[in-house]
Amino acid sequence: MFENLQDRLGSILNGLTGRGALSEADVSAALREVRRALLEADVALDVVRSFTDRVREKAVGAEILKSIKPGQMVVKIVHDELIEMLGGEGVGIDLHAAAPVVVMMVGLQGSGKTTTTAKIAHRLSTREKKKVLMASLDTRRPAAQEQLRQLGAQANIDTLPIISGQSPTDIAARAVQAAKLGGHDVVILDTAGRTHIDEPLMVEMADIKKRSNPHEILLVADSLTGQDAVNLARSFDERVGITGLVLTRMDGDGRGGAALSMRAVTGKPIKLIGVGEKMSELEEFHPRRIADRILGMGDIVSLVERAAENIDAEKAAAMAAKMAKGKFDLDDLADQLRQMQKMGGMGGIMGMMPGMAGMKDKMAAAGLDDRLFGRQIAIIQSMTTAERANPDLLKHSRKKRIAAGSGTDAAAINKLLKMHRQMADMMKMMGGKGKGGMMKQMMGGLAGKMGLGGGMGGMGGGMPDLSNIDPRQLEALQKQAEAAGLGKPGGGMPGLGGLPGGLSGLGGAKLPGLGGGFPGLPGLPKKK
Repeated sequence: MFENLQDRLGSILNGLTGRGALSEADVSAALREVRRALLEADVALDVVRSFTDRVREKAVGAEILKSIKPGQMVVKIVHDELIEMLGGEGVGIDLHAAAPVVVMMVGLQGSGKTTTTAKIAHRLSTREKKKVLMASLDTRRPAAQEQLRQLGAQANIDTLPIISGQSPTDIAARAVQAAKLGGHDVVILDTAGRTHIDEPLMVEMADIKKRSNPHEILLVADSLTGQDAVNLARSFDERVGITGLVLTRMDGDGRGGAALSMRAVTGKPIKLIGVGEKMSELEEFHPRRIADRILGMGDIVSLVERAAENIDAEKAAAMAAKMAKGKFDLDDLADQLRQMQKMGGMGGIMGMMPGMAGMKDKMAAAGLDDRLFGRQIAIIQSMTTAERANPDLLKHSRKKRIAAGSGTDAAAINKLLKMHRQMADMMKMMGGKGKGGMMKQMMGGLAGKMGLGGGMGGMGGGMPDLSNIDPRQLEALQKQAEAAGLGKPGGGMPGLGGLPGGLSGLGGAKLPGLGGGFPGLPGLPKKK
């Protein structure tokens, strides 16, 4: 979502960091470009104006212009003000109230309220072990109540039985009573929407609020609607009184202005963001992490959390044991590709790694998009068990059969086999003796820079056991990464050498360190 803004701000701020000294004119010229970039990203005018005023006030101070690295100081000021604009600290759903805690979902029709209701219920039940009851109060939209019932059945979440003819306020009262009797911790009310804000809708919301006494009122807004979403939030807050925002479709190609404006305009925190269609694709909104991504500083913390959710610890440990013996067959390669797909693909991983955001464009130019993973997995699945275990069996006739089965050609198969050979060679080096193997040195170097110790499961080196790290420690990890120079644009990852040129077929000698390293880290918690 923020790619265009990231590119614009990155080029503006890189122009500043390259200079030895800055004048007020330099700062003013850069801020004019920042202002233009934010306006093009659909950020509200008054928000842009106050943002650039605050940055200018700090950036033309004597300490900046006389600083050893004035350009970097300006980047830091922009970064800090971006965090402030987004809300400072992340705020989650508040469940500190007597059970059942009532959460009321409001918003316009088509913003994703019903799906988001199910996603929040799924998140609370799986992550926080809460017993949740969902109730649909939407008596206007055909099959709205049935939709929520089916989502509840899919996610194994209780839903209030449907009784036709009841009014939304009666359903709300019945839901709260049913939650009390059923021993539920949380009851989520999915209210009706309209195509636009009107008086009957606001009266209905106020009546439901009076009958159910919700602890949280969350406004669900489509982040692709731009400035309309900001006006919508203001209207709902004035009439109903919202406690927080949930932005859907943050994985879309919108310009991101709504996300940047809504917190500043309403003063209400953005609590959650929808980043996909699946039940699990709902994330907490962390202003610092979003600011880091916008300024190309990466997001190690979210990458670690995503890895923890998607990586099977037993598989990772088994992979580590094989790698220690220098073994790596095509089944292992397919596993690595699937792990990377789950974590957002190569582009998603690169975008979260400090100093690596610029690599996404280079990879796209080289034809290394995430569809390549799907094609490569299809090629491997078209092989027999014996062929996957021993690629040397693959002669011309076998390749012809595999190409027909996977819808590819011999050239694609040869590229895959070349990549596998390179990765297999690297695994031997990683599992080699000498100084403890290359993987130990690479991960040990990263851990050392961050001031972390700990074992690496079957590898015997370097990366900390992430299963016991709480969120505050993860935030500290991010700060240590920045302090070690990992958070600066162009900083690169230690041991990966910034991944220069060697990208043939998904990875010359450098990139496989990612494939064998990040997606298969032992010591991560099991999938929940």
